[in-house]
Formats: sequence, C-alpha cells, structure tokens
Amino acid sequence: MLANMNSNNNDINIAAQFIEQGKLVIFPTETVYGIGADATNDNACQSIYKIKNRPMNNPLIIHVNNIQAAQTIGIFNNLAIKLATLWPGPISLVVQLNQSAGISKTATANLDTVAIRIPAHKTALTLLQLTQKPIAAPSANPSGYLSPTTYQHANIHFQNSPNTFILKGTQSTYGLESTIIDTTTDRPIILRHGFITTEIIKTITGQNPIIPEKHNNFLKAPGMMLKHYSPITKIRLNATKLLPKEVGLNYGPNTLTGKYCLNLSPNSNLMNAAANLYHMLHQLDNYAQNPINEVETIAIAQIPNIGIGIAINDKLNRASSY
Repeated sequence: MLANMNSNNNDINIAAQFIEQGKLVIFPTETVYGIGADATNDNACQSIYKIKNRPMNNPLIIHVNNIQAAQTIGIFNNLAIKLATLWPGPISLVVQLNQSAGISKTATANLDTVAIRIPAHKTALTLLQLTQKPIAAPSANPSGYLSPTTYQHANIHFQNSPNTFILKGTQSTYGLESTIIDTTTDRPIILRHGFITTEIIKTITGQNPIIPEKHNNFLKAPGMMLKHYSPITKIRLNATKLLPKEVGLNYGPNTLTGKYCLNLSPNSNLMNAAANLYHMLHQLDNYAQNPINEVETIAIAQIPNIGIGIAINDKLNRASSY
C-alpha cells in the first residue's frame, strides 16, 4: 500500500533541489517522518548528524525508489532477495556494501554493511525519482527523542534550521519505524523491531528470525541504542492505575482514569495502537511539560507482547530507560 501524497509538485521540486545542493529535506514516509540528504555527499550526511546531535557510530538507512538502485548499493544474497519482495514497505535490509557505489562513509558509520529501504509513500518515492540519488535518512527528531509521525512533530524542532526544507504530509500510516533485518548471515536477524513482524519474516523466508537478547555498543543499524524514542517526561510501564501527578495512555478497555488520558486503541487493535503510539506520546508529553498541569510521569497500560505489540513494547522499553 502506498501512503497518500500531500505535498504539491512545486514543493517536491524544491525539495529535490535541496538534496542536489547538499542540503537537508524533511519528508513524510509511511513509517515516520525522515530527515534526508544525498547519501553520496559526505558533507551533507554529516549535517544530519549535526542537526540531530546523533552519535556518529549510529548508521543511517539509505532510501531508494527501486530494487535496481538497491542492488547497485548493496550485495543481495538469496535471503535479502526474498525479503526484498516486501518492498516498497516498512522493512530495511542490512546487506554487504558495494564499495564502488559511492555511499558516504559517514552514512554507513564506516561499516562494510549498509541498511537499505524502499518506502511505500508517494511523496518519498517522487522525491527519490526526481533526485535520482539515494537519500540517507533517519527520523526527523533530535536524537533519542520521540519519532515524528506528523509534519507538526518535525516542524517544531527544525522550522528555523538553515538549509533545511520541510515537506508537508499527513500523519504517517504505520507510525512505527521500519523493521531492520540483518541478511548477511544464513538466518535473518532482527536488529530493530518494527511494523513487519517475526511471523511475516518467517512466512517469507521459511526461517524463524534470530532475535538477539541484547546489543553491545557496536551498532550495525539504527534503533539499537538502549535509550531511544523517549519523551521528555519520564514514563511508567504496565500501569494499572494512575498515581498522583500522572497522565495515562490506555490500550483496550479503559483501566487508567484521570484528568488526562488517551487510548491507543479502545477496541484493542494493535495496528491502530502502533499508528497512534508516537502521536499520543507527543500529546501527553506536551501536556506534561506545561507546569500548570503539574504532571511528572506518563503512565502506560500493558500492551500485549504479540505480533506488532512486540515492536510497540520494544519502543516503550527503550523510552523508559534512564
């Protein structure tokens, strides 16, 4: 499914010029909003790290608009070819880097592998088509903070940033980052949980994916840092009732009640919960950061740890790490 395009053609043409000039563009995708640069321009890629205050050892995902472009950048084995059938879509594949492809060493964090994705979003694909360049893009937020799923989320942080153009769009359809799979071994390894579940990966590959128990300081892909996706306000997981000075985030039948509570999915739909996760956390965080409201914590009800709920809980566990 291709997400709808909201930006007009003139805006996308301007954005393409920004990419070609070595500048930055914030653009919508079906997962979250990204902040991108020409993946072959090392100075432009360095600008991404600077504007986000992103650790330099944290590689970027390279976005392309077709499988031929992907296979120019990376070396695809049989496992990668199978999983690439999920493109365009919310999955990024880590493959061996084609050293002659000219991809910025900053973008790959000097690794001999590269993460590649074809987004399922008309604006993103049109931008890639116009530039005819691979675009390196992490989420459009300060490093470690909540990912943006609306234009407003990204705009509040980067509206006054120099050499940065922001493409408007609607709320991201899926609302979670892409699943990242390491395909450089015989079995798929999930480096980051996302919208594509372990069940889907098993169906495509015929193999149960490996899920590492924990990651060391070596980052082979984005989203592997222990603390990530965090609101400014601290959060409390698996809450059954609100404590004083808390706001609540429910799932399913309301269990948390208080002066300000939201519900990821009143009918217990995990896909809806995923799509609403960051957007509602932004709302609760904004409310909590107003001193008048006297809020210290966001309490979050238990989310079933099945299917896409695994990805939701992974984000929440990282967000709660202090």
